Amino acid sequence: MYLFYSKKVQDGLIILEAEEARHCSQVLRKQEGDLIHIVDGEGNFYDGQLTSISKRACIVKIIAIKENFQHRNFHLHIAIAPTKNINRLEWFLEKCTEIGIDEISLILCQNSERHKVRIDRLERILIAAMKQSLKAKLPKINELTSFDEKIDSIQAEQLFVAHCRDGEKIHLKDSIDSAKSLCILIGPEGDFSKAEIEKATQKGFQAISLGESRLRTETAGIVACHIANLLNS
Repeated sequence: MYLFYSKKVQDGLIILEAEEARHCSQVLRKQEGDLIHIVDGEGNFYDGQLTSISKRACIVKIIAIKENFQHRNFHLHIAIAPTKNINRLEWFLEKCTEIGIDEISLILCQNSERHKVRIDRLERILIAAMKQSLKAKLPKINELTSFDEKIDSIQAEQLFVAHCRDGEKIHLKDSIDSAKSLCILIGPEGDFSKAEIEKATQKGFQAISLGESRLRTETAGIVACHIANLLNS
């Protein structure tokens, strides 16, 4: 099954534009009357019939709608420091979208080695991963923000910070209360600074472990995502 993505849904019709229209008309060579499947990134899955097709725009008549498709009963937010190698961050975004994630925040930490990202490129990776994994909800990605500013604004029922420094920590799998919203902080390659961990703790974040192995930033993010989904399944 191939999924198309469009946010232009109105009056029983969906419009595919730009790359989606070109892929539909020139790559897949769809014809008027063909049935296709579309998601809007808001959790809705549509069955539709092509009524007009060109490389610039395709018009689809909605036949059926599945609202809240594969709806999850919790909100998973991971705030992560972008990796020096951008490919590793993109890999994290792709795999976490496939597993299941609702929100990603990019945080600038004291030991961060990357200070700029292209959100538009990262959004395209999220869209491709959503479609590939047959999901209808597009994860929200937030602009790169300082660690201090971000933790002051995060709202979740469960708050966790994963780090490698010494101190009392409980494994994430033993900390999660299922069906409650949660946010997990993942630091840069050089880990969070001592001051950042202290501030997070003061803000109510519980220090957690992801296991005995020392994990790369992107691996830690994926492990945290998998554990959260497993315990909420």
